[in-house]
Amino acid sequence: MRTVLVGNIKGGCGKTTVSTHLAAAFAAEGYVTAIGDCDRQGSSLNWLRRRDPALATIQGLDWAKEVGDTPKGLERLVIDAPAAMHHKDVEALIEISDIIVVPVLPGAFDEDATARFLERLSKVKVVRKNKRVVAVLGNRLRPGTRASDRLDGFFGGLGFPVVARLRDTQLYPSVAARGSSVLESGESRAKAYAAEWAPLLDLVIGSGSK
Repeated sequence: MRTVLVGNIKGGCGKTTVSTHLAAAFAAEGYVTAIGDCDRQGSSLNWLRRRDPALATIQGLDWAKEVGDTPKGLERLVIDAPAAMHHKDVEALIEISDIIVVPVLPGAFDEDATARFLERLSKVKVVRKNKRVVAVLGNRLRPGTRASDRLDGFFGGLGFPVVARLRDTQLYPSVAARGSSVLESGESRAKAYAAEWAPLLDLVIGSGSK
């Protein structure tokens, strides 16, 4: 089984949007997929409840109180981590994950908080020994703005280059309201936004199989 942890100590950076899109991508590839929702708000589970049964099936695991067992036969697991994570909780989730995706918004406050989270990650033994892949994802970017343009240099300087860049658009809340994703949307305008996921999906889906 391959497990992807989506996390950051900074709230509001789009962890649930990223988690649901990655799960949708796995399911569309034919993998038996689940989302482990560790957030008390249960946003990923609510997204699943709104999902059209005609779309690829994704299982929901309520892990708000504690990380539970995974269903038999599960092939891909996406963990939607809460912002308020204690150090021991971070380590426990990293131990069961293969890839850690860290969404970040443009701006000094988000950069600072994410830098602290990455520093915390880098102290975890399996990350320090390069046994886990860490992928920084630029989210809700507005091309041409200074805040968006400086992301690459800032995180590249920390040793965590930005893997992919997602533009800001109202299409994301629109598809979320239907339990869907831009990757599954039939709208013509969704194609360009779906294409922005390609570098991350190549890493997450194409980095071997388990």
